[in-house]
Amino acid sequence: MLKDITIGQYYPVESPVHRLDPRIKIISMIVFIISLFFVDNFTAYIPVVIFLFMVIKTSKVPFKLILKGVKPLRWILLITFIINLIFIPGKIIFTIGVITITEEGLKLAIMMAIRLLLLVMGTSMLTLTTSPIEMTDGIENLLNPFRKIGVPAHEIAMMMTIALRFIPTLVEETDKIMKAQMARGADFESGNMMNRARNLVPLLVPLFINSFRRADELATAMEARCYRGGKGRTKYKQLEIKSSDYVGLAMTITLMLITIVFKYAPLNVI
Repeated sequence: MLKDITIGQYYPVESPVHRLDPRIKIISMIVFIISLFFVDNFTAYIPVVIFLFMVIKTSKVPFKLILKGVKPLRWILLITFIINLIFIPGKIIFTIGVITITEEGLKLAIMMAIRLLLLVMGTSMLTLTTSPIEMTDGIENLLNPFRKIGVPAHEIAMMMTIALRFIPTLVEETDKIMKAQMARGADFESGNMMNRARNLVPLLVPLFINSFRRADELATAMEARCYRGGKGRTKYKQLEIKSSDYVGLAMTITLMLITIVFKYAPLNVI
C-alpha cells in the first residue's frame, strides 16, 4: 500500500501541462478546489469531471498512476461516506436497528465521496506535472508581494517543496524498514487495532531516526553550498507567463464560473 502513495512524486514527460508556468498551475489548482466546493448537485460534477479528464489526458500522465494515488485513501472515502450516510437527517428511506438511512444523507454521502475523490486527483496533478524546482520558484514568486509585511517567501517555499519532495523518500524508507522488521518476525497486519498500533513502534523509531539523519545531512549540504536563505539570490531560469498559460488559467476560471451558475442559477438539476 505504501508504494501506492503518489503525493510529492513528479512524472517527467513532455506535455502541454508540464510546460505551463508553475504559478499558473498553482493558481489553477486553487481555483479548481474552490470550484469543487461550489458544486451542490450531481449535474454540476459533469463539467468538473470532463475538465479533470481533459487535463489528465493532455498531461500524458497514465490514468492508472492517478488511481494508484487514490487507493491509499479508500478508507477515508469509506468513513466519510458512512458518516454522511448515517448522521444526516431527512426523508427516511429505510431503517436497520438504530441506523436510519435518509434520502438527503445518501445524496450527501455520494457527493462528498465524489468531491474528495476529485480533490485528490486534481491536486495530485500539480506535483505530478511540476518539478520540485519549478514548484519552489512558483510558490516563492506568488508569495513575493507578502514580503512587504515580513513574510519570508523564499524560506516558506523552500520548506513546502522539501516537505513534498521527501514524501516519496520517507514512503520508500518506511517500506524498507517494514520489510526488514517482517523478516525478523514482526507482524503489522494481524490482531486488533491496539495490537497493530503497538506493533508499529519498531517501525516508527528507526523511521524518525532516519528522518532526523536525513534532515541533518540536508542542512549540512545546504551550508556547504553557502546557502543563506533567499536574500541576494538570483535565478538562472526566469519564470515567464506565455499565451498558453493564460489559456489554461482561463479554462479553469471558466470551470469555476460554470459551477457557480449551477449553484445559484434557477436550473432544475439533480
